Amino acid sequence: MRIERGLSWVWAYVRGAPGTHLWLAVLFATTVALHSMPPEFGENFLRHRSTNLHELSRNPVRVLVASAMWIESGHWLPYAFLFTVFHAPAERWLGTARWLAVCALAHVLASLASEALLLAAIRTGRAPLTAVDTLDIGVSYALAGVIAVLGHRIAVPWRYGYLAAVFAVFTLPLAAGPTFTDAGHLLAALTGLACRPLVAGRGKARNPKETPVAPRG
Repeated sequence: MRIERGLSWVWAYVRGAPGTHLWLAVLFATTVALHSMPPEFGENFLRHRSTNLHELSRNPVRVLVASAMWIESGHWLPYAFLFTVFHAPAERWLGTARWLAVCALAHVLASLASEALLLAAIRTGRAPLTAVDTLDIGVSYALAGVIAVLGHRIAVPWRYGYLAAVFAVFTLPLAAGPTFTDAGHLLAALTGLACRPLVAGRGKARNPKETPVAPRG
């Protein structure tokens, strides 16, 4: 009976966040495919699906979508953990459509803004021309946006501590040695925080001391 209850809870949890788990399934399949490729071929393959300046100038919609379906590091398990901790609760709270809107806004705006900064650096001689082909792929911008929007789910005053920790994580790399990807992560987090209108009507902020209600099947 306990096993059946456990499986029922897991199924209810997965069913409550279908977008998260479908995305994870796609990432698992693409990660397996990436591991089957020779390293040099795999890098070139990802480069054609990267939101770098060269590919964005040719087919921006294709690469903005494709870049979110691959993991550059080739390590799926850490993202499975992060998706479970952040994406799944956000989707259950916001609903799939609003959660997807946060993901899309954070991913697209951060990708375009970080590449615009890179373009400016190339034009002013602060970055080499070869940077137009820089590999920029993965799901981290969408994840940063979702991590930040979850701050609106937490009641005051705990919200302030959570957001302070979130923005410390995304700001410290900029102070240590900034890259355009680091700037993209901070912009993605700010985008998620700015998605406050999307949380309207999704229930009151939750006190961390309260026991969460188990998902129903």
